[in-house]
Amino acid sequence: MNGDASSIRVAIVDDQELVRAGFHMVLDAEPGIEVVGEAGDGREAIRLASETSVDVMLMDVRMPGMDGIAATGEVIATRSAPKVIVLTTFDLDEYAFAAIRAGASGFLLKDVRPQELAAAIRAVHEGDAALSPRVTRRMIELFSQELPAHHDGPAAPSPLDALTPREREILVAIAEGLTNGELAGRFFLSESTVKTHVGHILTKLQARDRVHLVILAYEHGLMSQGPAIDRR
Repeated sequence: MNGDASSIRVAIVDDQELVRAGFHMVLDAEPGIEVVGEAGDGREAIRLASETSVDVMLMDVRMPGMDGIAATGEVIATRSAPKVIVLTTFDLDEYAFAAIRAGASGFLLKDVRPQELAAAIRAVHEGDAALSPRVTRRMIELFSQELPAHHDGPAAPSPLDALTPREREILVAIAEGLTNGELAGRFFLSESTVKTHVGHILTKLQARDRVHLVILAYEHGLMSQGPAIDRR
């Protein structure tokens, strides 16, 4: 363990002991990350979140009993709720969308490289989102296909109307998967200014986190003409 007062406390939830051991070994090698618990199914994950101080929980999807999607919703509702990153071997859209709607702060495939996993844990802990590039691209494609057709007549009020033009630009960039540092580079702003903008957007849209902002951007058509994204 690399634990100290400033370490990110991580829990690993997977029904396969060898998978848990593999992630544990990878994360033990990362400075500033401490694995504080493991669970083999969704119900154990809820108990772990309730009884242990956890900052970030890695959650498998397919598990016996309570699956990772249902468990994510319960974990997020605990008193000191950790951030949840859903990990799966299945690159299926319904899992990504269900996990995100349940409150997950990230969705990654289990073939993620060790350094990318550690970076995702740190990003989520700091309030960023962690979405697989493939998932981000597919979300844009699917939401653009599923957006309702526009009808004649006055448009219904949109919560996005409360945003300034710059805030709308930043919201689109968040939905593309950019981190605060990348937002700062794109818009020639300091990271502290970016954080202020993001905070205003979260407040105005009453969004729980950046992943919720991604959903709102898709649902309100901001990504209907989504750019080609390659975030490798």
